[in-house]
Order: sequence, then structure tokens, then C-alpha cells
Amino acid sequence: MRFGETPIDEATGAILAHSWRASGVNFSKGRLLSADDVVKLKAAGASTVVAARLDPDDVHEDEAAAAVAKALAGEGIEITAAFTGRCNHFAREAGLAVVDHERIDALNELDESVTVATLPPFARVEPRQMVATVKIIPYAAPRTAVAKAIEVAKSANRPLVSIAPFKSMRAGLVQTRLPGTRDKVLDKAVGTTGKRLTSLGSTLVGERRVTHDANAIAGALEELKSEGCDIYLIAGASAIVDRHDVVPAGIEQAGGKVTHFGMPVDPGNLLLTAELDGKPVLGLPGCAKSPKYNGFDMVLERLAAGLPVGRAEIVRMGAGGLLAEIPSRPQPRDDEVAEGEGPQQAPRVAVLVLAAGRSTRMGGPNKMLADANGQPLVVHAVKAALASQAVEVVVVLGHMADDVRAAIEKAVPAKSRLRFVTNPDFAEGLSTSVRTGIGALSTNVDAAVVQLGDMPGVNAGLLDRLMAAFSPVEGRAICVPTVGGKRGNPVLWARRFFPEMAKLAGDTGAKHLIGEHGDLVCEVEMAGEAAVTDIDTPEALAAWRARSPA
Repeated sequence: MRFGETPIDEATGAILAHSWRASGVNFSKGRLLSADDVVKLKAAGASTVVAARLDPDDVHEDEAAAAVAKALAGEGIEITAAFTGRCNHFAREAGLAVVDHERIDALNELDESVTVATLPPFARVEPRQMVATVKIIPYAAPRTAVAKAIEVAKSANRPLVSIAPFKSMRAGLVQTRLPGTRDKVLDKAVGTTGKRLTSLGSTLVGERRVTHDANAIAGALEELKSEGCDIYLIAGASAIVDRHDVVPAGIEQAGGKVTHFGMPVDPGNLLLTAELDGKPVLGLPGCAKSPKYNGFDMVLERLAAGLPVGRAEIVRMGAGGLLAEIPSRPQPRDDEVAEGEGPQQAPRVAVLVLAAGRSTRMGGPNKMLADANGQPLVVHAVKAALASQAVEVVVVLGHMADDVRAAIEKAVPAKSRLRFVTNPDFAEGLSTSVRTGIGALSTNVDAAVVQLGDMPGVNAGLLDRLMAAFSPVEGRAICVPTVGGKRGNPVLWARRFFPEMAKLAGDTGAKHLIGEHGDLVCEVEMAGEAAVTDIDTPEALAAWRARSPA
């Protein structure tokens, strides 16, 4: 890759290294300069620009990031589209992040241009939480570096990053008593244990309270067997201090086998692991009565995720096992997590499909129902939205609402993410459909893509690329697709703009807001003509049919 001062006459096809905002030109860094861009820069007085020009043995940052991200991702991972050389991995469901620490290190040692960052191995994750990110540091990476990174990612029979999802367990709890043990203490332990299990998708199905005696513990375990338990928890009135103490003796008397006593985790040192009829048994440390994260949680989470927890795994918990000084952990507590302190989540982006217009320029009853290579025009838009990473899709109906809805429902199987809303004022212009759609969005969405129903070339990849670009923290709150520097549709809007969009009037949509908030606009260059091609006339539809596959 060649990087540095580039004569303006040689800048076409180069990547702009630094933003240019002067004399009516507003180009962000990373922009692929078109011939028209160069004309504008020359008119603004630029004789040179700092830019990057790729050589044949270079891979563009987005292509490189996408290739590496795909290679290292395993089960339970959703990959975002690449943008600015970054691809993020998010968890599809709750579980533990399984990370191959050694191979991540090996990959990061290959070349400074290719980097991977992950959560710590066995970190607990929630659905849509970020697990890993691939970042290409310069505007391109050497093709050999990308190939080597992919080779490392595929060098073993397991992925570098995956999610072990939590599976439902039926747990039985045995609590022992000594003279003076209060029921209130035991009741509280039941509540704390129940919350722990519930947060993992599991259930406390039975509890027994017995004297602190091996025979009594063995009897309680025998009773709990009949309740279909998958795991047994034993909380002694007195801490286990030896593998031949009362609790382990009771387990062995019931026919179980102690596998390990003690763990290099504080709090949680005095945890005991055992097996009974092939099912795990845990002798709990005293700290298990507290809702604070401790060694018991580390073991319970792995068991719930279906991961092995034998002696080999426990003795490796020491690095990072000093928990006493950690103020909080991602596990169930009675207090709320302060805003902004939680794990990084994938933005919840909705898609509004506008399909309410009267189609006056088409000369027919409704262009949304026009045949577009075998299916109604609007169906292309709805299918693309549903195939994207959008959390919900809201179709705004108006003109011939029943017919349009019927056409969509015939072509698209019932989807929980798909909803319809009718705009009674559709004849008053596009803005009324935007207002209706914004008002129908779920309250927990972070942004919305306003997608026109008459742009059949817009696919899920284009929508996902807009979503990948969205980052209000980095100043990318309005994401606009461009083709050769020309702005198009659909446009992604952060939630902060919803109140303004709810006040729109006329037939112009929200375009003026882009000009009013230029500092928050991110242009996202797209391949092909889809983002600048809508169907407004019979001639436009015929042309699209001719160049598009059936």
C-alpha cells in the first residue's frame, strides 16, 4: 500500500486518509475518491491530498476484516458487516464465551495490520452482547497477512471464538443444620440459589434440610434423585475443610465419588466437586450464600453451558481467580447496573418499509403490487429487511392497504419480527408515513432504517452495512448510502432524531435533517446502483427487470 501526499490529479480511486471539510466540500476520512470527488477538491483549491492507494497484493480493510471474522467465528456468533476495517462478533444467546487464548495470541503476532480482541475466556454473555472484534489497522492489509490469519483460525478442529449456550438444569439443594442454625438463614440461601439458577435458565426443583451428618446427607440425595435432578448442590452448616469431611462423606455414602476439593479462586476456595450417577454434585463454599460473584458461579456457569469442569479445568482458574477486589460481575444481583456500565450490546436497529403511496407516476393501481421478476415490488423490500440483522420490521401501509398486506403475507412466512401499521393520511405525502412508522416502533430500538418499498435492489447486505456503520459514540448517528459519492436510500437514523421525524410534513421525508446535522452524518459507500435506483415509472420498472435476474 502506498500512503502519503498524493497529487490531486492522481487521486481518483485513492482512499482519503483525513477528513476534508472546507469550501463546501465535506468528505470523511476513508472515502474512496471518485472522479467527481477529485473535481470538487480541485475546485476547492486542493492540489494534493493525503491518501492511500492499494497495490495488487493488498486487501481492502473491509474485505480483510470480513474474511478474518468469518474464519474465526464458531457456533452462537453473529457477525456484523464490515465497516472502517472492523467486524464485530455478537452472541446470539446467553452463555459463555469460549475463546482459544493461545491461537488468538498467535494470530495477533502475525502482522501489525490484523488484530483480534475478545472477551476473556469463559466470560458470561447475554444475547446481542459483543464477544469479539476484528480490526484491520491501516486502510488495507497485505494479502499474505490475511491468508496467514485465516490459516491460524482454521488450524485446529475448533473455532477461535464461539458461544456455549446455557442449557436448562433441574437442581436439587441439600442444606444441613447445626444447633443454633436459623431457618431465616436457610430461607435466604434458597432465594439466592434460586436466583442464580434462574439467571442461567435453570430451576431449583427440590430442597431438603437435614442435620449436619453424612447419613442424613446421603438420605436427602436419595430423595432428590426421584425429582429428576440434573445437578445436586450441598450447602453445609459448617464449611468443608477436608475431602473426608461430613459433606463429601455423605456424597460417597449415597454412592457418589469426590473428584476434587478446593479451587484457586477467592472467594470460593472451599468448593468441592463430585459425581453421583453421572451427574455433578457441588459441595458449596460459605460464600455461595451471598449474591456476589464467587468461585461457585464460575463452576455453575460452565456446567450450565455444558462445558467440562474437572480437576484440569479447576486448577486453571487461578489466573483471574482473585475475585475479592472486583466490585461487580455480570451475574444476578439485587441492585441495578448503572446506565452505561453494562456490557457492549449490538445496536437494536429496526427497518421501516414505506409502502403507503398512491403510485401516481406509475399509471397503474399500485406500483407496490407490480410484478418485479416474479414477485410484487414491495416483497423485495420486505424480504431484504427480514434477512438483515434488524430486530423488527414495520411495514407502513396506506393506499390499497389490504391488498399490499395480503401480497406480503402470501410471499413471506409469518415472522415475529414483522408488523404492519396503516397510515390513514397517506395521501398527504411521504412525511405522514415516516411519522406513522416512527410512532409504531418498539420503545427499545436504538435506530431505524427508513426503506422505500419501491427500491427492489436494496438487499440485506446493504442494510447490514448501514447498521455496521452506525455508532453514535463515534459521531455516526445518521448513516447514508452513497454510490460514487452520490447519496441515496435507505437512510439509518439514530433514536435521538425520532422526535424531529415525528413532526415532518409534506412529501419530502427527512432529507432536510441530514443537512441540519451534517456533523453526525456518515456516508457509506455501496457497490452497484441499488441505493440510487427506485421505481417511479413503468419505464424504470422495465429497465430494472431487464438488468435483474428473475
